[in-house]
Amino acid sequence: MKKIHVLFPLIAMILFFGYWWNYNKQYEAAQEAKKEQAQQALIAKREQEARDRELAIKLAIEKQAEQRREREAREAKRQQEREERQAAREARERADRERQKLRRQSELLDQDIVKETEAVTKLEERKQFLLAEERFLRDYVRLAESNEGGVTEAIQRIAAAEAARAAAAAEAAQANRR
Repeated sequence: MKKIHVLFPLIAMILFFGYWWNYNKQYEAAQEAKKEQAQQALIAKREQEARDRELAIKLAIEKQAEQRREREAREAKRQQEREERQAAREARERADRERQKLRRQSELLDQDIVKETEAVTKLEERKQFLLAEERFLRDYVRLAESNEGGVTEAIQRIAAAEAARAAAAAEAAQANRR
């Protein structure tokens, strides 16, 4: 009986060992297949990741180039807008300077107009004065010419009166001497 106690577990153990050995070979083969499959999947995954990375890098480079082009286009547009604003500012300043220049010229011309108007008014007054003086002198000359005969006659009378007085004075002096 003692042999059964040892023999039965020993046989059971040998059977179990045989079953385990067979199972272990299959299990190890399955594990190896799983490892190989996992490794193949990992390699495929890494290859896919590498392709995806290359694609992502290519897309990133294309996107970066596109962004650079867009940035350059925006910068060119901004530069053009700046230049247009600068040109508009310069044109506005030029127009303002021109407007101020024309305003100053207009003010000077207004002052010249006032001065010239005053000069014309003075000349008109002078002309009126001279025309009045001319009329006066013509009237005076006409009057003097009409009075010339009377003046000549008056001068002759005065000369005759002077001669008569001188003669009278000479007679009186002769009479006094006698």
